[in-house]
Amino acid sequence: MAELTPEEARKKAKEICFDLLAARPRTKDELRQALRRKGFDERTRETLLGKLDEAGLVDDEAFAQLWVRSRHTQQGLARSALVAELKRKGVDSDVAVEAAGEIDRDAEEQRARELVRKKLRTMAGLDERTATRRLLGMLARKGYPQGLSYVVVREELRDAGAESTLLDDIVPD
Repeated sequence: MAELTPEEARKKAKEICFDLLAARPRTKDELRQALRRKGFDERTRETLLGKLDEAGLVDDEAFAQLWVRSRHTQQGLARSALVAELKRKGVDSDVAVEAAGEIDRDAEEQRARELVRKKLRTMAGLDERTATRRLLGMLARKGYPQGLSYVVVREELRDAGAESTLLDDIVPD
């Protein structure tokens, strides 16, 4: 970028940001990192990001809300996993927690049940202990709280006809 004039650098940076934003919404930090990788100086980066913010083209709060709805629905991620993802994308911690708060406990439990039911369809030949371990592992990787996971797995296994007593000592009725 050193061979570009300041005006050419601003235009090129703007073009890069618009291309990235055309693909999907981005956080301010994602754009900042992309411009840094391309070799733009801090002044060019921050000036452009300020203008994009003023124009309403970069809004971390709106991004976080969209991200939470999408990732919870499509990937089945729980609140804690969503907050962690948003933080990795450079969203402020308070904004991330607030956005993930849109998913209440009932919605989180319902999504966990859907995930367990879907996974159970592919586990027909497995013994109950293995199925339980795999289901709990899947929910843990998606960020579901341990207590919720135990309850959901136990109830869904029973509904599926298993003689599940594996989790009874951990989560009594």
